[in-house]
Amino acid sequence: MTKIEFFFNVPDKLAKVADLCSRAVVKGRKLTVFTPDDAISMRIQEMLWQHSPTSFLPSACPKAPDENDAPILLDKDGEHLLQDDILINLKVGHPPFFSRFKYLVELVGVDEEDKASARARYKFYRDRGYQIKSTDESAT
Repeated sequence: MTKIEFFFNVPDKLAKVADLCSRAVVKGRKLTVFTPDDAISMRIQEMLWQHSPTSFLPSACPKAPDENDAPILLDKDGEHLLQDDILINLKVGHPPFFSRFKYLVELVGVDEEDKASARARYKFYRDRGYQIKSTDESAT
């Protein structure tokens, strides 16, 4: 069953994505970041390339020539899933294909609109019997 973790009160979701990707790639994990649109995908890709002064985190978008080699896939549609390890959701709703992944990460910002949509996703997962871990980023 998919393990789900919510990170609440995240001041900068894209920076958190880069941090999570960095930690996962070091451990040999593969990730799909489910993004709202191409603009967000490109912003994340830029952050990943500049995440560390001494290295970069290779990423690709679906159907790119290097998509099979990149440990991080930035996908806005979810129609070209290449792995089933870690999924980071940046969309308002739950990803319809989340259950194929071993681990789902939900990032929740500090604004009330984002928190309201996260509550709906949390309830959706909980009502289906998923165990959910919650981490409050404002406490760290």
